[in-house]
Amino acid sequence: MEPPIDIEHFETATFGDRALQREVLGLFEAQAAKLLQIIRTKSGKEQSEAAHALKGAARGIGAFTVADEAEKVERGETGAVETLASRVADASRAAASLLAKD
Repeated sequence: MEPPIDIEHFETATFGDRALQREVLGLFEAQAAKLLQIIRTKSGKEQSEAAHALKGAARGIGAFTVADEAEKVERGETGAVETLASRVADASRAAASLLAKD
């Protein structure tokens, strides 16, 4: 199974800068929570747009499993919303673990 966050991608994207990593992960957490709320409560275009935004944010930090599930929601696949929520939770735990390594 693919890890919740691709550490190599994340390290490269943040130049290994711990302060930048904290900032980026904090922004991702806030954005993911907001977008997931929209995804859970809206449908149609609003849900698809929120899923698209989450997909991009997830790819930026290397949370490719989140991005893959967000893409399924964007396409309107049945059952994808709850799987997406689970993948976001996995990425959140991985982010907390990364930040705890100081």
